Amino acid sequence: MASPAPSARHIPGFSAPAVGFEQPFAMLEACHERVQRSLALLGRLRAHVRLQGADESARQAARDVLRYFDIAAPLHHEDEELHVFPLLLAQAEPGVQALVRSLQDDHVRMVADWAAARVALQALEQGVIQGFAESEEALLDRFADRYAGHIRREEQEAYPAALHLLEPAALDGMGREMARRRGAA
Repeated sequence: MASPAPSARHIPGFSAPAVGFEQPFAMLEACHERVQRSLALLGRLRAHVRLQGADESARQAARDVLRYFDIAAPLHHEDEELHVFPLLLAQAEPGVQALVRSLQDDHVRMVADWAAARVALQALEQGVIQGFAESEEALLDRFADRYAGHIRREEQEAYPAALHLLEPAALDGMGREMARRRGAA
């Protein structure tokens, strides 16, 4: 049996943002800010591990990164897959439709990258390893780089195109559904 979605207050990096679900695209961008903070934490963790090894601070940072990308990031991707991408695929111009297919492909690749990256982070968090192998470093680089490019294309192209097509009532419904899936309704 699937467990219910965690409430917003239990999602790492989720603290009463200045925007709420009544502004769904502002909330999506706030999620991007949390992704970027989690990726920055991952970068600091990697630098720390190279100098200090897997001490308690490193293990806690690994736990925080794991929690964010295991819980919050999938919810964010689901928001886009349910509310942004279908609209654009159905109504946007062909160039935007091609962008959306590329963003959907990114989601698939980010899930695969995360599945591999989390193995190394879990091992570090559990004290099984004291540092990352070169191949793990390359994987973590690819994961972070893919996210950065993905966020940029969504915020500069996909979100503005979707906002142009959405009616106010649809925005309201989108926000309510996003809140409901997080137990924040």
